[in-house]
Amino acid sequence: MQSAEFKRNRVLVTGGAGFLGSHLCERLVNAGDDVICLDNFFTGNKDNVAHLFKHTNFELIRHDITFPLYLEVDQIYNLACPASPIHYQYDPVQTTKTCVHGAINMLGLAKRTGAKILQASTSEVYGDPAVHPQQEQYWGHVNPIGIRSCYDEGKRCAETLFFDYHRQYQVEIKVARIFNTYGPRMHPQDGRVVSNFIMQALTGQALTLFGTGSQTRSFCYVDDLIEGLVKLINTAAEVTGPINLGNPDEHSMLQLAERIIQLTGSASAITYEALPQDDPKQRQPDISLAKEVLDWVPSMKLHDGLLATINAFKPFAKPATRF
Repeated sequence: MQSAEFKRNRVLVTGGAGFLGSHLCERLVNAGDDVICLDNFFTGNKDNVAHLFKHTNFELIRHDITFPLYLEVDQIYNLACPASPIHYQYDPVQTTKTCVHGAINMLGLAKRTGAKILQASTSEVYGDPAVHPQQEQYWGHVNPIGIRSCYDEGKRCAETLFFDYHRQYQVEIKVARIFNTYGPRMHPQDGRVVSNFIMQALTGQALTLFGTGSQTRSFCYVDDLIEGLVKLINTAAEVTGPINLGNPDEHSMLQLAERIIQLTGSASAITYEALPQDDPKQRQPDISLAKEVLDWVPSMKLHDGLLATINAFKPFAKPATRF
């Protein structure tokens, strides 16, 4: 039995073998926490956390959070959910179940154990926003019956559940609204704009822009985002969020494409296709609350973050070998 002096924090990370989850697990393991990584491997990958297997304070469980789970933990980071349109639209009913049933199951676990729980919500709760930049008090502009709704409305419902469990059962909650995040361990075929552009540039394909390329996004490097999540879960009980976590440095899709072509040294052209349904025209976080409450500001410049991501993607862009 551990003495109180040396007692480790017991932390559950759902979606822990995914892009964000694997970076979070690494951060927590290195901090000395006892980390349980939970994943059903729909989009997560064991390779993302294989380097953590040697640590005695890390364990991996294959489990789908749409089913109940019984563990003893002190903190829960609920990150489990496919986050790219290609993945969440593959099985939209299951995506909604992951958001809603998953939230109910993880909140139930937090209620039973007394754990504090953080919900990885999303800037997609703002939909195609009529307010720019987006502040936490903005209610959003979301199509409830479109092809993106399984994710957008699923995440909105999860937020509802978090605040109702907090009000009704006094569960200690933290809600982070995560804006576009990029970095190593992104799935190279997830269809998101940074991974798409990098893979197309590295393989000499034309970079695909949708619409005119004038729609904007704000890109936060993964290390900065993880720092924000850790700061949020360790705030006082009265800090519930929602709190925007993202980099307010805004770029158009055309600017991003041109930057990636330059950084990769690619000769790729740029092509244009029709804009997908309900694709937001603009996205930029107002992070005033994160600055005030968390003392958090992202530090990685887009140039440096893209270089690190490009280098991580290079092994996936090698031409297939013939045997």
